[in-house]
Amino acid sequence: MPQNEHKRLAAEKAMDYLEDGMIVGVGTGSTVAWFIDALGREPGRIKGAVSSSEQSTQRLKSHGIEVLDLNYAGTLSLYVDGADECDPHKRLIKGGGAALTREKIIAQASRQFVCIIDASKQVPVLGKFPLPVEVIPMARSLVAREILTLTGGQPVWRDGVTTDNGNLILDVHNLTITDPVAMETALNQIPGVVTVGLFARRPADVVIVGGDTIQVL
Repeated sequence: MPQNEHKRLAAEKAMDYLEDGMIVGVGTGSTVAWFIDALGREPGRIKGAVSSSEQSTQRLKSHGIEVLDLNYAGTLSLYVDGADECDPHKRLIKGGGAALTREKIIAQASRQFVCIIDASKQVPVLGKFPLPVEVIPMARSLVAREILTLTGGQPVWRDGVTTDNGNLILDVHNLTITDPVAMETALNQIPGVVTVGLFARRPADVVIVGGDTIQVL
């Protein structure tokens, strides 16, 4: 079964966590696109969605789903998003699509975070996927130097990419993240860092792994 089909199956399974009339937090990426399309087949079931990116907003609107401001929506019952890596403790690396800050905000605002992935995203230790860090533009070089000193990892500017917030992305290579909570906390203290793509202090509550059989962790 092709990987794309595995993503679709994970996204379809996430519909089981939907309750009629709720406002749903919606992430970004290729797996989430399948979830948005599944929502689009039953748009009347939900009151609306809070979106983590302009890309997802456009896809939701194309299905006739109202996109709401988080300030209006308040605490959400459910957030569905993908990940670039997931460890056995449901801690994640996210931000390959450069939407990590809004994704982290919505995850924090949600009672339940359901992460949908295919099996290729499962790792024993986080760090093989370069860790995205969103930074204020004027602090790009400063933050890169601080990250190198703090972690020993190699920060690389994702040239040509500007986030929906108007910021830049540094991708940190060559990491082995044995204590994701500590690294998330430390990197977030560097002046100029908006947020880091480690979802460890607030990990996923449920991980759905698409494959020839579906796993729910």
